[in-house]
Amino acid sequence: MGQFVASMRREMDVPEQVEAYLASQPEPKQADLRRLHAHILAEFPGCRLWFTDGTNADGKVVANPNIGYGACTITYADGSSREFYRIGLSANTTGISVYVLGLDDKTYLARTYGGSIGKARVTGYCIKFRHLAVINVDVLQAAIQYGMSVHQAG
Repeated sequence: MGQFVASMRREMDVPEQVEAYLASQPEPKQADLRRLHAHILAEFPGCRLWFTDGTNADGKVVANPNIGYGACTITYADGSSREFYRIGLSANTTGISVYVLGLDDKTYLARTYGGSIGKARVTGYCIKFRHLAVINVDVLQAAIQYGMSVHQAG
């Protein structure tokens, strides 16, 4: 991962960063990530595309790299806020994480999709699974659709 992050430091546009990130993933994870990425772009043409390399301002790795889609405003406990993506897609050590951000109800994802998605761990803002083959992709797509379209408060 360190070599990947270092390669991302040179100037690349977001689609190039996304492609480099996808290409850096081993199979079959790469194929699953590409399938999800293509689906999100087809479902939401023209949505804002993001890439975060997982490093902080000092260049220290603090998270996994993420591909982001759409835009919402994240408000922090101290009252500050910033624009960020609505849906995030990331490889992790055991599989794939899909982040659904900007939801006011942190129990919604687990209540609505947790019982029918299959072999996935669903938290307040994350759906984590090993492979697309072990989940109900239609349910994941419904969660992504909801995340991209839900009105956010405040």
